[in-house]
Amino acid sequence: MDSPQPISLPMLAPDLAATSAKPSAPSPALCSLMALVSLAGCLGLLNVLFALWNVWTTDPLRSIGMLIPPVSILLTLRVWRQMGWQMRGRAWGLLLVALAFLLDLSHQSLVLSWILGKAAVNLSPYTLPLWLYGGGLVLLFAGPAVWRKAWFPIGLLLLSQPVPSISTQLIDLPLQHLSAEVARAFATFIGFAPNTPQLRLMFSPTFGMFIAPGCDGVRGAVTMGYFALVLGYLKRVSWPRWITYVTGAVLLGYFFNFSRLCMLVLYYRVALGHPAMENVAKQADYVIGSCLFLIATFLFLRLAYRRQDVRPVEPSPLSWPAPSTARLMMQCAVLIAMTAATLALPGARPRHLQRNAIPTATLLSRLPSRVGPYDLTRSWYEQMNGTVAVIAGAYSAPGADEVTLGVWVAPASSIHNIHDCYLNRGQDPTSVSVQQIPTASGSNASFEVGFYNDGITDSLVASAFCSATSCSEIRQKPAGNTLGLSMLRPRLKDLTQSNGGTVSFMIRVEEPHTSDSQQVIEQRLTNETTRFLSGLKINALSQAFQ
Repeated sequence: MDSPQPISLPMLAPDLAATSAKPSAPSPALCSLMALVSLAGCLGLLNVLFALWNVWTTDPLRSIGMLIPPVSILLTLRVWRQMGWQMRGRAWGLLLVALAFLLDLSHQSLVLSWILGKAAVNLSPYTLPLWLYGGGLVLLFAGPAVWRKAWFPIGLLLLSQPVPSISTQLIDLPLQHLSAEVARAFATFIGFAPNTPQLRLMFSPTFGMFIAPGCDGVRGAVTMGYFALVLGYLKRVSWPRWITYVTGAVLLGYFFNFSRLCMLVLYYRVALGHPAMENVAKQADYVIGSCLFLIATFLFLRLAYRRQDVRPVEPSPLSWPAPSTARLMMQCAVLIAMTAATLALPGARPRHLQRNAIPTATLLSRLPSRVGPYDLTRSWYEQMNGTVAVIAGAYSAPGADEVTLGVWVAPASSIHNIHDCYLNRGQDPTSVSVQQIPTASGSNASFEVGFYNDGITDSLVASAFCSATSCSEIRQKPAGNTLGLSMLRPRLKDLTQSNGGTVSFMIRVEEPHTSDSQQVIEQRLTNETTRFLSGLKINALSQAFQ
């Protein structure tokens, strides 16, 4: 009787290769379960998601951010498929999800900034919870190997707010000025020089477009930059080439924007005196910009694919068997329980939705009619992007200067430093300090106090943000490059109360400039501010505006 022949490893090699080449995706039931649970878990990030939606829908420059989460999801699924649909999830992912929910609850109560002169770079972006949540889901369902391979698509979630605020001071405004100068210089070159104050900004007083805002090319450059960023990842190019892709795409976007401005000037020159062309001047600008943007995109693609310097794609590993149903159900149940527990906290409800649901007249009525000896004489509101941003009131008392109380109620953020507004207008404080000022709430409130002198008016401006139980200053940034930390000490009961958010306040006292010394002026304004705050129940007022 013949003995059985041993099976050699080469006989199994074809089957092994076939298994590796055709990874088996999770069953439709598992896919549906994970998708539904992941979508339900997003309810624990309502503060972040609604803040992002407000940015995307009100700021044209940052509207491209709404494309980033879908791209991140698709690229993550692409990596997961290449890794053989591994289902080696770890419970550690739940810790990242819990941290994301916690950061969403304490929405922007911790701000870490890097100061560049008068501008600040936020090192704790409010997209951080979204990034933690996305990474937590990948780690929970797919496992550490997929989490490491999907570093780029998960990292894209940090860029859901695609243009940092610092770009306004450092990039946007200077480029607007440069674009206007280029357009005017080209107009002069072709004999169409603006010769009136109105024409310096508008090449025709009846049909021209405003030549400064919106014409600096930032939107096109940002779009091209993100396009190149994703393209470089998909092509798996080297780091130097990847950086070259992104830099070149941004510069190409700016170059074509300057070309658009010159072509727009030519259109103005031809259209002037022809009503039919004058009436479609703005549409002509859109057509010119769209055509040039498409040309720039095709040119970039041609240059990018001209040389295939691409790293080879790693072979897909073996597909992994699906985890036990009991384990997967347990993970999903814990995630749902965490989401439900977060939603049960009143602080999980988006603060700006609470404020937006309240009529403006009702918000104005929440200002106290009397603060100590001060009576409310008038009240008003200010808007930003068509939304109420500030509720303010003026208070007067016999023999006292008028005091202005402002409450920041803008939807995008609960933290606003009034001193940044002065810096953006080019006004530097003569001095800045942090002062503990007693209030009618029974405790001292920490204010950042700055003094300003424009030659006509001396002003004291105090800024702080408060919860229903405590107040903290928004620390003034020192000059130079340094790290600044501004934090409202979070308390657990602030997150569990119905009014658990924070509200930014501004107190301003002004008087006509006199020849008195700066020290005397500051002391007089400080005394007036202390007198006003001694009658203000600031924590109760913060609770009213939650």
